[in-house]
This record gives sequence, structure tokens and C-alpha cells, in this order.
Amino acid sequence: MGWLSESEARVLSALSALADCNPFLPERIELERAALGDAFVETGSVWHAEADLLRIHPNIPALAARIESLVPELRRRLAEGASARPTELRHYEGAVRHLLYLRHEPLWFRLALLADDGQSTSERVDGFADFARDVEHFLTVVDAAKLPGPVDPAFLFAWGYQIRRAFHFTYRRIHGGSMPAAQLRAAVWQSIFTWDAARYRRALIERMGDIPTLVTGPSGTGKELVARALALSRFVPFDARKRVFATDVTASFFPVNLSALSPTLIESELFGHRRGAFTGAVADRTGWLETCGSDGTVFLDEIGELDPGIQVKLLRVLQSRRFQRIGETEERRFEGKLVAATHRDLSEQIAAGRFRADFYYRLCADLIETPTLREQLAEGPGELENLLAVIAARVAGPDEGPALAEQVRDFVERELGRDYAWPGNVRELEQCVRNVLIRGHYTPHRLGAELGADPLAAALREGALSADALLRRYCTHVYARCGSYEEAARRLGLDRRTVKAKLDRELLEELKASR
Repeated sequence: MGWLSESEARVLSALSALADCNPFLPERIELERAALGDAFVETGSVWHAEADLLRIHPNIPALAARIESLVPELRRRLAEGASARPTELRHYEGAVRHLLYLRHEPLWFRLALLADDGQSTSERVDGFADFARDVEHFLTVVDAAKLPGPVDPAFLFAWGYQIRRAFHFTYRRIHGGSMPAAQLRAAVWQSIFTWDAARYRRALIERMGDIPTLVTGPSGTGKELVARALALSRFVPFDARKRVFATDVTASFFPVNLSALSPTLIESELFGHRRGAFTGAVADRTGWLETCGSDGTVFLDEIGELDPGIQVKLLRVLQSRRFQRIGETEERRFEGKLVAATHRDLSEQIAAGRFRADFYYRLCADLIETPTLREQLAEGPGELENLLAVIAARVAGPDEGPALAEQVRDFVERELGRDYAWPGNVRELEQCVRNVLIRGHYTPHRLGAELGADPLAAALREGALSADALLRRYCTHVYARCGSYEEAARRLGLDRRTVKAKLDRELLEELKASR
């Protein structure tokens, strides 16, 4: 027999694979089963956050015990001169990384919680010395040239921190116990680490920021949660000498809601501007593309609303990573990652000439689609309870959460019915929980009924408006919604001066008062 028994080799292989697997795919379950044998605990096919967000998965302690038993023994045999094949050394290195993660996970978890709470994570990390000693103890016993990945303690420390952050912001913030929700979490994990984590670790860490991510799905399905998970889970180098991470992850996410800004303001927000470049530019401004740095992420929400002229400029950014501030000729480099989101069907937008096909094909190299709440609830009656438990605990606190979740469930079954479509998706479910908490009931927002009661809609049905009156009222409605002459003009296909001239000031005040 060699330095490993058959059972040890099987367990070592599983422990190594677990260190690099996507935790939200079914393969994780089979790897845990292979590593634990009779000690494996059946918990279902999907990992998702329960109402008790800090509950430990039951197989984690068993895996830790198995690793702490096997890896030190294998290290002893290697130190005594045991001969191992390259595949066995690769599995040993993976199992060591798994051991390092489980031993030092509480430190990274504390930092992830700080980041989740919006607190700074740029403090000195005193636990690195213990981590570095573990790396030296378990990995220097093997010639580094024979190992498949880096053995630099600072790199491995940063890698462990990235894994913990990625799991936290994916597992704790993207809710749902259904298979569509699990597939969404798995897709987010792949967008961070690709499907081959070993290759990502070897060669892609500094290249993943070059690949934009496009998140699509109906409103209220968590597209910004996906974007935040991607942004807050990027690799951040660790400075072993100063004992600090290079970037505070809480300051690495730069969201821009494109539907709420005029094209001029969007361009200024993204690219920055020089003083005097346009009316109102009273000082130089640094845009988000420049501010975010190499570890940051710019999130463009509602990319389907973007002005075609800015699409051209962003296309150049994606192609060359170069841009210019408004009013300048100096070229600057975009070092970060771009994530975009839309609820629109971009293929329809392209066919209508409102979205550039070349821009779309630059964006869609990495595509994530968020599922509707209806798709999640179709998995079974228990999924509504799963989501209510998490939302109610967040809204009312862990003590009152269970009772509130039960009240909302009873209300939904009694007043809305289990087949209610939830057109507002998870966002609507959250509002339902808050309404029941405050008023004891929830009345769905009937968009169709609201439209039918609108005076403009009624006048249109009756044919009571002249062409000029219709233009005045419609210009006023659009301006009231977007708050900008430039944006209203873009949406209407008119000159901004025409929009300004056609505004009905009395109607505008009525619309503002009713909002």
C-alpha cells in the first residue's frame, strides 16, 4: 500500500474538490457525502438562508473534524519522506486550503459582517500571523514547484476572504429555497469565480474585471442584490507587511440609476467633467469610471434606458478601457468592473433601434437572469413560508419575525390566494409584509385600475382633447415623471425648448402634489 489508503484517497479527493466547488450546485452534496460517509446529514438539495441567518450548516462541523483528522496525518507522512504522485499532491494542497478556510473563517466572517453593515474593513488584521504559520506548516513540507497553485500566505489569505465574502453576499442576501433561486445563486458564484475556480485562482483574478456582467429580469426580482454581490465579492489583495487589505470593500460599489438622470448628468456621473464643460459645471468632477479603481464596480441600473450617444461612449470603454472627461482630450483608463441591469427585452430594443447591437454583444459575455417570484413559488407551497420567514425577520427582528411571517401567510391565503401572481415580485412581497405589520392588511396596487381612473386616460377614451391639448398634457406627465427637460425631450423625441414651452404649469403642480 502507498502512503494513502483507498478510503483516505477517496476522502482527500472529495475534501480537495469541496475547496473549489460551487456551493450552490448539486455537486456539493455528493462531495460532502463522499467526504463524510455515514456522518453525512441530509439537508435537502438547496442551500438557502433561513430565518436564523447565523445558523451553521450541520455538515460543516463534521467536515472540519474530518479535515483536522486527515490533513495533519498526511502532513506528517510527507515530512517523513512519503512519496506522493502529482494528483495526490494536488488533492493535498486543495484539502490544506479547505483546512485553512475552516480554521480562519471566523475572522473573514467578522469582516464580511462589517462590510454588510456598511462599516469600514480597512483596519489592521491581526490574525494573519497565525494564518501564515499554518500555511508554512502544511505547505512548505512539499516542494512548491510540485503544487498546482500559489503558496504565498498573503495571496491565500486574500483568497479565503474573497470566498467568505462571496458566500455571505450570495447566500445571505439572495433569498429563496426554490431551485430557480438556487440556480441564481450558482450563476452569481460562477460570475465571480467562473466554473473553474482553480483556473480563476491561477490566471484570471486580475482579468475578471475586464468582463462586464449583464443582469436581466423583471422589476422587483433582485437585480441590484445580484450586482452588489458581484461587486462586494471581488478579489482584494492583502498587504502582509501592513496587515491590511488593499481596498475597503464597502467603498467599492458605485450604482447609477440611468432612468432617473438626464443624459448630461449620466455622462458627468460616469465620465466626469472639466469645469465649464457645460452649464452648471462650476468645478472639475471625477466620474465613477475613474473613482472606482481596479477593485471597484460601476453598476448601471436600467441600461435599457441609456441614450444611444452614451452607448457609443461606453462601447469604447468596454473595447479599449479608455475614456475622456467631458470637455477634456486627455485619455484616462477604466480599471474596474462594469455590471449593468435591465428589466427590458433588449432584443426588442435593438429591433426598434433604441439599443445598439454592438453594445449589447459587448455587455452579454456574462449574462445572469433573475427569476420571478411566481417562478420561485411554483416549486411548492413551502417556498412562500421560506421567503416570508427571512423577510419578516429582517422587518420585525428575529423575535417577532416568526409571528409576523405566520400572520402574513394567513392573510395571503385568506385574501389573495396561493395562486396570486405577485406582479411586483419579491419587492411586492416585502411591501405586503410591511403593510400587514403596520395595518394588518395589504391591498395590491392595481396598475390597470389606476390607469383607468387617470384623467388623461379618460380624456383619451372619450376623444375630448385637441392635438395641442394632448401634447401639452402628455409633455407635462412625462416631465413630472423624469424631472428633466433633457430626459423628457429624449423620451418624447422633441426639442427640450418645445417641452418647456408646452408644459401646463397648473397640471404640473397637481401632479407634484399627488405624488
